[in-house]
Amino acid sequence: MLYSMLSKNKIKLINSLSLKKNRDEEKLFVAEGVKIVSELIDSNFELVSIFAHEDFFNANNIDNVIEKITVNESELKSISNLKTPNQVLAIVKLPAQELKMNDITNQFSIAFEDIQDPGNLGTIIRTADWFGIKNIICSNNSVNVYNPKVVQATMGAISRVNVFYTELDTFLKQSLEFGLKIYGTLLNGESIYNHNLTDKGIVLFGNESKGISSELQKYISNKISIPSALFNKTESLNVSMAMGIVCSEFFRKNL
Repeated sequence: MLYSMLSKNKIKLINSLSLKKNRDEEKLFVAEGVKIVSELIDSNFELVSIFAHEDFFNANNIDNVIEKITVNESELKSISNLKTPNQVLAIVKLPAQELKMNDITNQFSIAFEDIQDPGNLGTIIRTADWFGIKNIICSNNSVNVYNPKVVQATMGAISRVNVFYTELDTFLKQSLEFGLKIYGTLLNGESIYNHNLTDKGIVLFGNESKGISSELQKYISNKISIPSALFNKTESLNVSMAMGIVCSEFFRKNL
């Protein structure tokens, strides 16, 4: 059914979902933009409401959404997190996810300790999707994947990549018990270009400013690094950029 009115309660709900505590309470998150919403429509995510220009509804056959509401430019601006609203906004149900060790034992996965920047996590998810990585494991203190800025930065990849939150200490210990190699990105690690890289295992990346904590370093079986040019004065790489380089090298060596 198509509605023409955007109620004050709906505006209040959408704006409230910018906060994690409200997303957790309502079991909902917000996605914006034609590309992201279109990919979510075609995914296993359950969309509750779509607020869009009439042109969007005319151009898309949408049957699996409970509520569809046409909005004009000013109405869309009142609910958008973007400086320039992009035709469509959707309210989406949080998926029920459970991290199972059996699901990652035969795959290449990546893990992050206390990643904080929404843009970094969004870029990481998008890059993981590019390399066919299905599972990302984050520490509980990491930025929430359904933060609107993270969702936006994924450019739709959030519909294909699983992001789990857990106690990394326990997770890494279990991973070793399952026989998985744990690679850790450290400044004193062996050059990734000289390292024997497998097509299974976990690569651990640290916090943007602190790196991998000493508590987690004890689980690392293979220390790796990205060498810099001899004349380079930069102390470290952005974590999302480092992840892209590392994943590219793993991918190249296991083609």
